[in-house]
Amino acid sequence: MGSVKDLVVLKTPTRECPGLGRFIFSDRYSVFDWGEMPDHIDQKGVALCITAAYFFEKIKKEGIMTHYLGMVENEQVKSLAEIKQPINTLETKLYRILKPQLTDEKAYDYQVYQQEKGNFLIPLEIIYRNTLPAGSSIFKRLKEGELRLEDLGLDRIPKEGIELRKPYLDISTKLEATDRYISWQEAQEITKVPHRKIAEINSITLRINKMISKEVQKISLKNEDGKFEFALDNEQNVVLVDVVGTMDECRFTYRGMPVSKEIIRLYYRQSDWYQDVVKAKEKDPANWKKYVKQKPQPLPSKLKLFLSILYCAFANEITGKKWFKDIPRLPDALQEIYDFIKNSIN
Repeated sequence: MGSVKDLVVLKTPTRECPGLGRFIFSDRYSVFDWGEMPDHIDQKGVALCITAAYFFEKIKKEGIMTHYLGMVENEQVKSLAEIKQPINTLETKLYRILKPQLTDEKAYDYQVYQQEKGNFLIPLEIIYRNTLPAGSSIFKRLKEGELRLEDLGLDRIPKEGIELRKPYLDISTKLEATDRYISWQEAQEITKVPHRKIAEINSITLRINKMISKEVQKISLKNEDGKFEFALDNEQNVVLVDVVGTMDECRFTYRGMPVSKEIIRLYYRQSDWYQDVVKAKEKDPANWKKYVKQKPQPLPSKLKLFLSILYCAFANEITGKKWFKDIPRLPDALQEIYDFIKNSIN
């Protein structure tokens, strides 16, 4: 069980062969690495499942290897076109998860990857950035000296909303208690993934980013940034895994308004709980949760309803099919959400 998806293992992966499993998308949500939040967003799971299947099938047509096998309806694996009604389950190949060990020095030991050749999740998240929207971590990292302007192809401090000349590819850890931005050199050193495979991951990331941007542009959205995960199979092929192209994995905007999980973050950033989380992460990045004294409060019922409508509207419009009836178009749903958040802030 994850914070958002449940996993049913049908066949356990080994060093020699991938396994087989099913992702069951729930109505749970998670922000700021907290894990499961105190309430659910109705129909979020099925909407995300449909969206993920749509993008996986687009990506496969581009000749990119993925772990996606199909959607599961009545115990049969089908394509999205064969599904009769919204469902929440995908069938996928599975790869081993090899967790780095936390040492006494509060650092992580990646020795487990030294002798591995394949059939494992690469313990990294690859982030593409087309723009620098409000809330991007880039601004804080530039201010604190973790990034240089030349890394981004810039010669002056950027303003919020700036479009980059070309996508910037960022990288962070995946299996540590808190995701940590690292250099591409450190990524290669800790995972022992060959340089040519790192270059291939970069190339695939740029291709998928371009495809997602083109798809969401059809429904008047901008693809600001997003994240991907990859595995190496038993023949050391790079395989796209987890989920892509959804409102939880990507930051989309409509005329500057977020169309993503960023809406939930915006709401919780006003809370005392969020301030506790920030302070706790600064105090102890590896064990921060034990220092958070408060619990997050549930979302207001009206905002949950608006978010449910938004997830469903996105699935309808990106696939071009009315999976969910009586759902307004994205612009109308967004306006209600932002009016509500604006009033709640005031």
